[in-house]
Amino acid sequence: MRIHKVGTSLAGLLAAVGLGAAAFVVVGAPLGYFLFEYGCGAEEDRLGEVLAGESVLGARPEGAGEGEPYQGCDDDDLFVVAGTSYAYGGPRESVLAHYRKAALAEGWRVRAEDCFAKRIDGTTAYLTVEGPTDGSLQVEIVADQDDSHWC
Repeated sequence: MRIHKVGTSLAGLLAAVGLGAAAFVVVGAPLGYFLFEYGCGAEEDRLGEVLAGESVLGARPEGAGEGEPYQGCDDDDLFVVAGTSYAYGGPRESVLAHYRKAALAEGWRVRAEDCFAKRIDGTTAYLTVEGPTDGSLQVEIVADQDDSHWC
């Protein structure tokens, strides 16, 4: 009879271990991912600093106010952005001509009328010019480690 109890205990132990492993896979692994691996990390921070250091972001067009730099990272998709926002009320054509000249001088390649590309820190970065809209102009560089296409 003792053998039956030991067998039952052993079966119960194996069942508990199996359920525990299944619970870890279903609950623990995703929870661990979100606690320890999810979102932007040191690699994205470093890429953001490199992008923010691109001098084209500070190439203020004539007639623009002082620039307000910004930098960030999207935790879901891990794309990194660095840019400068300017108060500006002039025509779009002069802004595009200004940034085309500034970007080409720094090794950027034209991808579209308002978008340029350049290899930075092992990935392709994209410089875009948005606006002027409602008296504001944004010049922004976006990149990710997956080498996505932004324009």
